[in-house]
Amino acid sequence: MSNFPDFRTDDRWIRSHRGPKSSVDPRFPNGYFSEWERSSQGKVEKTSTVLLTNRECRFTCLMCDLWKHTTDVVLAPGLISSQIRYALARLPVAKQLKLYNSGSFFDPGAIPVEDYPEIISLAEEFSRVLVECNTALLGEHVLTFKNMLSADLQVAMGLEIAHPQVLKSLNKPMTLDEFERGVEFLGKNDITTRAFILARPPFLSEEEGVEWACRSIDYAFQVGVEVCSVIPVRGGNGALEVLAAGGYFQEPVLSSLEQVLDYGVSLQKGNVFADLWDLERFSQCPECFEARKERLEKTNLNQQVQAPVKCECN
Repeated sequence: MSNFPDFRTDDRWIRSHRGPKSSVDPRFPNGYFSEWERSSQGKVEKTSTVLLTNRECRFTCLMCDLWKHTTDVVLAPGLISSQIRYALARLPVAKQLKLYNSGSFFDPGAIPVEDYPEIISLAEEFSRVLVECNTALLGEHVLTFKNMLSADLQVAMGLEIAHPQVLKSLNKPMTLDEFERGVEFLGKNDITTRAFILARPPFLSEEEGVEWACRSIDYAFQVGVEVCSVIPVRGGNGALEVLAAGGYFQEPVLSSLEQVLDYGVSLQKGNVFADLWDLERFSQCPECFEARKERLEKTNLNQQVQAPVKCECN
């Protein structure tokens, strides 16, 4: 396939197809929950995840829908740490803390630097803290936060796809060389990296989507990434619906996500996880969905390829 439109999917085009944002309250996080995740040491540990409410990401990526739950203004100092405090008071004790903010944690327009000391204080009970950031914003703020933190720090970055043309068409301000330099910068400062990898982004067929997600996992581990998280691309942001109508995009099927996860786990080069949120939308068979979901959950936790689910749909 590798079929590209004859128009530019730039900031203006992407934003022109957006719907309205949701109403959010900056005093509270967008969400928070507890989950289990396998550590790089092979232990299944409780993780507290907090989805922070803050300003929209400064970048406009083609596949992103996280802007729906963001503010249009920079939050006053103290609000972000207050959100974290609110969530942690309602979550059980955990080993790992994930702070996701619909953008880049080290963008001072999203997470005020003035909040760092209070965030660090709230993170004292955790052995590992995970945040997300675009490679373009890796720098002094990362080191400031890292040097204040007693826990291990892991930074998640969107590799998205190792296909250079598709990556460029996603309107993401990053090249593969820049991603590699970002991993190198983090590694030199004793910070591990998690890569977000897309399962079937726009412009790829189902088979190409599987192939390039697997090749992206290969690339990520090659440049020093410790953990890969595979995210099936979901429609719903306006721009993807326009591309779908033109034959440039289709959501992946569940079996493709299974193939990619099985491949990544079989390498045994680092943890590979499949994002299971809203998983049923990718299923083509209600009879075997629950069993296949359970299989993916076990693969995520055990990091061992599980026996395939038998069903007439196969």
